[in-house]
Amino acid sequence: MTFRIKFAMLIALGAAATAAYGSAATPQNQDSWGTMSFGVEKSELASRGENPYFILEPGYVLVLAAGDERLVITVLDETRTVDGVETCVVEERETKGGRLVEVSRNFYAISRRTNSVFYFGEEVDIYKDGRVVAHEGAWESGKAGARFGLMMPGQVLLRARYYQEIAPGVAMDRAEIVSLDEPLKTPAGDYKDCLKISESNPVEGGGKESKLYAAGIGLVKDGRFLVVEYGRRNK
Repeated sequence: MTFRIKFAMLIALGAAATAAYGSAATPQNQDSWGTMSFGVEKSELASRGENPYFILEPGYVLVLAAGDERLVITVLDETRTVDGVETCVVEERETKGGRLVEVSRNFYAISRRTNSVFYFGEEVDIYKDGRVVAHEGAWESGKAGARFGLMMPGQVLLRARYYQEIAPGVAMDRAEIVSLDEPLKTPAGDYKDCLKISESNPVEGGGKESKLYAAGIGLVKDGRFLVVEYGRRNK
């Protein structure tokens, strides 16, 4: 392969990354692990929309289960202004044996330009014996040094690395796209070409866990949890 062809390929890859994540990778917007700052104008962000792997439309629900544990993710007909951006509120409700374990309200916005979904923070209620006992992991972009991260790029690139949460000392979730064609069998159906993302958090020791997403559906596997139901419900 000639130098000219190699250079052209590098330029093309750089252009694709810019289109997907909002800015070219430079020392100013990444650390030694991956991209952590995104060239996004707040005026281009919306609280409603969807890309192939992430849906922000009121009434859309994903239900995942693992034994007697259930995780219900609901896009609420509700918005919240965070860091000057109108975001969509997505509730995650986790139960075990029918008892509440955790409820979080997550704040997302989608770019009209790149179709990437950005994460602006979350409120967290952790339950024990029916009572809220903690709010561990809660953060908001624009407060205490926290900044929004990239939850799901509009254009996925194999081996791309980026931060989903940037809240120093609280939440620093990182994501790496490791596969674009992962097979998966679930109670809700079988999928051949799932997007597989490996996540890690240096605040919590850096251990890794995987999530799988199916096009047109969204999250279908989260650790041990598999999707058992999905679709739009009445608002």
